[in-house]
This record gives sequence, structure tokens and C-alpha cells, in this order.
Amino acid sequence: MSDALVIGAGPAGLMAAEVLVDAGYSVLVAEAKPSVGRKFLMAGKSGLNLTKSEDFNTFLASYPDAADWLKPTLQAFGPQDVIVWSESLGQDTFIGSTRRVFPKAMKASPLLRAWLNRLTDKGVTFQTRWRWTTWRDSSFTFETPNGSKSIAPKATILALGGASWSRLGSDGAWTTLLAERGIETAPFQPSNMGVTVDWSGHMKPHFGKPLKNIAMTVGTDTSKGECVLSKSGLEGSLVYQFSSGLRSSEPLHIDLLPAQTAAALQSRITKQGAKTSLANILRKSLKLDAAKAALVMEFARTTPREQLAQTVKSLPIPYTGTAPLDAAISVAGGVRQSDLTENFMLKAAAGTFCAGEMLDWEAPTGGYLITGCLATGRAAGLAAADYITQQT
Repeated sequence: MSDALVIGAGPAGLMAAEVLVDAGYSVLVAEAKPSVGRKFLMAGKSGLNLTKSEDFNTFLASYPDAADWLKPTLQAFGPQDVIVWSESLGQDTFIGSTRRVFPKAMKASPLLRAWLNRLTDKGVTFQTRWRWTTWRDSSFTFETPNGSKSIAPKATILALGGASWSRLGSDGAWTTLLAERGIETAPFQPSNMGVTVDWSGHMKPHFGKPLKNIAMTVGTDTSKGECVLSKSGLEGSLVYQFSSGLRSSEPLHIDLLPAQTAAALQSRITKQGAKTSLANILRKSLKLDAAKAALVMEFARTTPREQLAQTVKSLPIPYTGTAPLDAAISVAGGVRQSDLTENFMLKAAAGTFCAGEMLDWEAPTGGYLITGCLATGRAAGLAAADYITQQT
């Protein structure tokens, strides 16, 4: 029998496993899917953003509702520690223009492969196609290719992910098993998701085009960046920053020319003759690219000329909702802080710890998600190792 059981083989689970094996304990990692790290690999397809190189307080502020909760954990394993960890696996990193940190290979697969090799060399045992089905006291039962298997380890790490991208393993089914032990989780909600917009046929040629150098305002919060026009609505990192406000249906406005004042723009508009078409004003006078001009034509075609500059500076986007939970990059909701000790052990189940996205925290894309998973996995692993030591 293994000393420690880790259920879930994403970044949080693998980090917990490494901490435990380094402490001298035998570790079994159980994964429901046929292979490990599936969501991690998917996240790295377009460039694996590991973390962000910035001042710690700025970094911490990206975990808005959970900043106080996660502060000690992220102080113990923050952006610089992620860089060192990646390079210890032979994956050198670089800092991009927006301070995002990537492995030079830009892919997740070389890093994951090196990590799995190191864990295997250290003695970690992996079992795939093991789906957790029953929890009785300290015994965990799995449905496996070889029938039902039950394990009663000295400590367990739950690193089961959230409830998005279920095809990759994060289906949220574990909430039922926790509920049977009296642990009610915060309902899952989409995070880092796009918004849905009922476009007219006029917009179809512009799907897939970026809206660059814009400022977006949701409610009272504003940020600059870019997003993408998609068939379903708006996608991209700028949109994802406003997940909480968008879930609450707060108004969304876009400033298409944030570097210019409304007065300067209106002056250029006024110089045009009355017969100048709106399309020509947008293209020639305001120098809007095709995607931005299309957005104005979609939602502000009848705007009086004397109000056009202000509209371009604050174009209302009548979105109809957000992308569904399973299409979101991550989730809000999960195991509440109030149900855990300060070292991530479930108060209702001594010796069982939680880590990663299954915890009730959220953060935007930009390296914050992976860093949070690695940091909480490490913290839970260290606490589990201490727990085993104390019990023996």
C-alpha cells in the first residue's frame, strides 16, 4: 500500500506527488483518463504561459477574491519559483513583451514528459483509467480496467480540477462524493470565458479578426488590450479579465481608439461634408480598421454625427450572456476556504487535502492559473507529508 494517494494528474496533483516522494513517502497517482496532464497539454498548444514576471503585490491582485487566502501559498511558491522549477526540468524560459513567462519550446509536452520521467525515476506510481467512485472513511474505491480497487492511504491529495473542458477530465463529478461527506462546494461558474453576441450577417466576414489596441470597460473596471471577434461573440484575454462582471451582466463598452480624445476625433468628423458616408468617416477620418468599423456599423449605424466620437470612445456591446461552463478555460467555485484548514486539509476528513482548480478561487489567463495550481499542489503536498509524519 502506498503512503500517499493523489487523485488527479494535472499540475496540482503532480506537484503534490513530487513533494510527497521527496519527503520519503511512497506515492500512487490515480488518473481517470487514459493519460495524464491532458488539460495542461491543451493549454500549451498555443504557447504554454507558465507564470508572469511582475511585482508580487501586482501578481497577487490577479486572484481578487482569494488574494488573502492564497497569499502565503504564492509567497512560498511564486513566479520566480515556477521559472526555477521549469528550468530544473531542462526547459529554459523567456519573458515576453507583456511579462508573461513561457518555456522556450513554447509547448507543454516537453516539460510534461521531463516531469513524468523525473517522477517515475523517483518512484511515483501512476495508474490511468482509474475513476474514483466511492469514499468510505479513509478508503477510496476506484473503477479500473481490472475491476474495483480500494485503497486506504495515510494521506490523500484531491486534485480533481474544476468543471470545464470535461472531455479532458475536469467534469466536476467529484462534488457528489464530497457532498456525501457533508462538504457542500460553491457552485461552479464559467471563468476566462467569452461573451455571446447575436451578430447580424453583416459581421460574418470579420469572424476571427482581432480588435487590437482597445480599452474595454465592464461596469466600472477598465483595461486595455485586445480581443477577437468570433462566431459566437467576443473572445480573448482582455474579455477574460472581466469574468466576474460579465457573469453578473454588467454593461460592456469598448473604446476603439483609447489613445485619442473624443474632442480630437469629433473635430476630424466635423470637417467631413454632410454627404460623406459613415463608412468613409470611419475608414478615412478615424482610421478604423475593417473589424472596428464593422463593430460601429453593427451597433451604432444611426448615431448622429455630433455624437459619433463619443460613441467610438464608448461603444456599447449588447452581449446576451457568457460562454457555457464546459467551454470556459477555467471556473469559479469549488471547495470553499471555510471547509479547509489553513494547509488545505478538509475539516470533515482528516488526512485528505485539496489543491488546484477544484478550490474556490479564480484568476485570469496570463500564467496565474498554472502558478496557482502548482503552488496549491505544493502546499497541500507539504501538509500531507507533515500529516503522515505526525501520524507515524
